[in-house]
Amino acid sequence: MNMKKIAFIIISIALFVVAGCSEEFLDRPSKTQMDDGNFWSSEQNLRLFVNGAYENYFNGYANSWGQQYAPGVYSSGEMSDDARTSTGQLTNFITAVPDDNWYRADDKESGYGGTYWLYRTGAGPWNFGFIRKWNLMIERLNTMKENGVLTEEAFNHWMGVARFLRGFEYYRFVGSFGDVPWYDHVVASTDLADQYKDRDSRVEVMKHVMEDMDFAIANVRVNDGKNYINKYVVAAYASRFMLFEGTWEKYHKVSGGDPKAFLEKAVSYAKVVMDSGNYHCDADFRSLFGSETQVGTEAIIFRSYSADLSCTHCIGSYSNLSESQVGGTNLAFLKSIRCIDGKPYTASTVDGKDSWAIADMVKTRDPRFEATFWHEPNANGAGIYCVKFIDRIGPTYAYNGLPRPAKYGSMTNTNGYPCIRYAEVLLNYAEAKEELAVSYGGARLSQAEVDATINVIRNRPLDADAIEKGVQKTAPLNINNIADDPMRTSSPYAKTFAGVVTDPLLWEIRQERRLEFYMEQVRVLDIRRWGELELMDGDNNPDIMVGAWVDLTNTRDQLNSFDLLFNNDGSRNSSTYGVLKVKHLDGTVVTWGADTDPAEMVGFRIPNNIKNRNPFSYKNYLEPVCNDVIKQYEDAGFKITQNPGW
Repeated sequence: MNMKKIAFIIISIALFVVAGCSEEFLDRPSKTQMDDGNFWSSEQNLRLFVNGAYENYFNGYANSWGQQYAPGVYSSGEMSDDARTSTGQLTNFITAVPDDNWYRADDKESGYGGTYWLYRTGAGPWNFGFIRKWNLMIERLNTMKENGVLTEEAFNHWMGVARFLRGFEYYRFVGSFGDVPWYDHVVASTDLADQYKDRDSRVEVMKHVMEDMDFAIANVRVNDGKNYINKYVVAAYASRFMLFEGTWEKYHKVSGGDPKAFLEKAVSYAKVVMDSGNYHCDADFRSLFGSETQVGTEAIIFRSYSADLSCTHCIGSYSNLSESQVGGTNLAFLKSIRCIDGKPYTASTVDGKDSWAIADMVKTRDPRFEATFWHEPNANGAGIYCVKFIDRIGPTYAYNGLPRPAKYGSMTNTNGYPCIRYAEVLLNYAEAKEELAVSYGGARLSQAEVDATINVIRNRPLDADAIEKGVQKTAPLNINNIADDPMRTSSPYAKTFAGVVTDPLLWEIRQERRLEFYMEQVRVLDIRRWGELELMDGDNNPDIMVGAWVDLTNTRDQLNSFDLLFNNDGSRNSSTYGVLKVKHLDGTVVTWGADTDPAEMVGFRIPNNIKNRNPFSYKNYLEPVCNDVIKQYEDAGFKITQNPGW
């Protein structure tokens, strides 16, 4: 099926879904059915047209068994240097150009068609359906204005919404493929040269996205109803888009790029949200993700779920301590977490900071560690279990062997999700501002700005469960007393495409992002734009091949029989010989066997039969244009440029 047919079908479906359907519609023309000729007649219809696409952009926890853009604890997980430390071989990058437009043919691991591209890139597929949708809306808005259907204010608002969503779509598109064809109009079915134009440079496309964001921020309503697109939703996402492109162009040295302009926009867009006074980090971390209703004012847009409306998801289930998680976190991530004095563990003076036992880390590390992970080792591959995306009660059912309510199991979860948070805006601002200072002559991030960004996040309230466990807030970051972190200049980072970070403050900002957005499909985007994808090579970064600290002699830990040293009768469990392994602090690896001293089986868990992913190269920073698109161009007498290395 060629692209013009795909695009036509998608927009037709969009209009059809807005209006609903029935058997009568299929049998004969309906006097009330909306079509393109009579749909564009009211502002209410515009709202319906846009609302129908909300779940494509504000995905939250996705729907039912879906996982598109949802937190990466389920099925395919998140493919980054933070996670996917599981049994067997680490997930590989693709090595050849795939045939299928959505890479379904290459989605062999998860079994969920069309998702493989997502968790590998965090971006989007090669598809023009939604781009056409928003260009159609833009054209129809002009007609509606000419016909007197819309006021000037309404026209500007909806035009801003359409341009924001078109820019959103292109941000994802560029994030996967770099150069892509830019369309700011509906392509005529007879114009083959336009349909099969070659790719435009990412620099040009993202400048158009910047223009769309400028217009949207200037014209979208300040308030259009709770959890609807407004000026601040636009500005928050726009700060993300501009930071991504600015740092990508800087670290990948994009020809003709203007990183400074994008970084300046990231700062100004974030400032729009910060200056509004509408948003605060006023809820504890766990409640942001595990509550059924919106808590506090940190979520800038929040997706709710309802069993009564048959709108549920499965992500909470994979945080319930019973369902397995494909990939737990790894030692590389655990080492990056700051102690409660705000320093890396290598420089901290906090009592107990040298203990890597999870229960001890709860007390010595940043509170987000406790809110993110269960407080005991677990039987998944890495020995540590993420409970970030469920409330406090949810995991206790499995822990205590009790039947759990429906909202904690299967795909009937009803906790909501903060699709974009004020914390991200604050970190976008801090990073972009410091990047401008490091490379483009801008003013350094001041202590006052650090206090208004990073330290606001660190000062989130703690909930009762955290306080009962002895959790404390992390000390504020002082720019005049930043402890050196050896990880910043370590071998894994030195061997990445972009190399080490020279500025300690910029490094601290990156560590804040790493913990703040764990499993939220952010890290893969970050390491790609920073030129650090090589951190996912276990030979370069061996800590990604090691999990959390476990005591395999302690049968009370949440470990199943295959993870234990002894059988129920006290005899040695020979089925785990050669399989169970731990790594000691000095780097020594101990493998369980007939002659192994059980006391030695305490250390960092090495997932069973773990193996490094296959070699990959710089070409994997971008996805290839698939064969069916290439063939569509050739069949029409045109040619599309492939990404370098593919």
